[in-house]
Amino acid sequence: MSSTRARPSSPAAPTVHRSRSDAVIVGGGPAGMVLGLLLARDGVDVVVLEKHDDFFRDFRGDTVHPSTLRLLGELGLAEAFLQLPHQEVERLGVTTDEGEFTLADFRRLPGPFRFLTFVPQWDFLSFLADRASRSPHFRLLTGAEAVGLLRQDGRVTGVRYATADGGTGEVSATVTVAADGRDSRLRAEAGLTVREFGAPMDVLWFRLPKGAGTTAPPFGGVGRLTRGRLLVLIDRGEYWQSAYLVRKGTVDDVRAAGLDAFRADLLRLLPGMEEPVAALRSWDDVKVLSVQLDRLSRWHLPGLLLIGDAAHAMSPIGGVGVNLAVQDAAAAARLLAPWLRRGRVPSRVLARVHRRRVLPTVLTQRVQRAIQQRFVDRLLAGDRPVATPAVLRLLQRWPVLQGLPARVIGLGVLPEHVRPAPLHGLRERAGAGRLT
Repeated sequence: MSSTRARPSSPAAPTVHRSRSDAVIVGGGPAGMVLGLLLARDGVDVVVLEKHDDFFRDFRGDTVHPSTLRLLGELGLAEAFLQLPHQEVERLGVTTDEGEFTLADFRRLPGPFRFLTFVPQWDFLSFLADRASRSPHFRLLTGAEAVGLLRQDGRVTGVRYATADGGTGEVSATVTVAADGRDSRLRAEAGLTVREFGAPMDVLWFRLPKGAGTTAPPFGGVGRLTRGRLLVLIDRGEYWQSAYLVRKGTVDDVRAAGLDAFRADLLRLLPGMEEPVAALRSWDDVKVLSVQLDRLSRWHLPGLLLIGDAAHAMSPIGGVGVNLAVQDAAAAARLLAPWLRRGRVPSRVLARVHRRRVLPTVLTQRVQRAIQQRFVDRLLAGDRPVATPAVLRLLQRWPVLQGLPARVIGLGVLPEHVRPAPLHGLRERAGAGRLT
């Protein structure tokens, strides 16, 4: 009696979700979300891919500067934004061993927004997502990680993405925008050359609770400096978000010295804050940011544009990274939207975005590099007393000059503007949700 063996059936080919949009933006950070909001407002169909399921990551920039507040005001969103829990800072101060000094006085700026705001970035991004999702032209796909570029005839035509549940998809678009940060995957795949400038420091990032009866430090925003040490505190309402600078490459040495030594070091800078400092119970409470300072020589290829940290990683000096990214997005939206509505974007238009934003980037990075080389590097080099920088003494003697660093930090070089909202950008629909 003969028998037959059933051949195993071939596994079904995985389903690839394909879609088409005028623009696809990779990265749901400040650059990506602002660009998505502005393009949708101008009647351009846009998809934003964010690899995480939400925006809640603790290690993100918190400062929203007057330049960004002004853009929000031009969009009619500033009043609603300022309803978010936030802290307003009119002056940035530094406490040295010789006393308190004002570095920048934002009250001397023109316009209604004469202050910095400290807002947890997850709240800022959630706010932008909510407002953008009211447009029928906007779609946010969370839990969708871009894994590669689509190309045709030497031109980038979109992206491939993967989801945490094993799904895959493709979004074809007239323009692909990489806003996926300083470790941009799309930048690496595009083969664009990064010019690196280096940095003398890394940052230890941790929270200090505001204990009952704890005396608040007399500074905020810029911080406390002393021999070989620099600490920045950001007021997040119930706790201080703290950034402690160490020489690059010495994080392992700090950890090897032990947590007790680290807490003792903090108390040298924060006398009277024993209870908050004691709340650091493990090195798991302390995260590390490896500081980078770099930029691309070229921000585009046919069909591809890079903005924000993907095009230029900034030093944390001045807290300007978020706001430069937002300015990139505003310039890109203004220059790209008319062409995207026509269905084509020549490479010369992408080059115009680069030309528009390269000057503010270069000048800001030069200032950051000068501060790193002439001040931060020397400060962190040893354990000797540090004299108060002459510029701080000058600003203290002539307060009117405090408006100059306020303008550099708060408004920057070549700040961007947005036009009044067109009628086709005013229609609303339900908010977008997680990709399924």
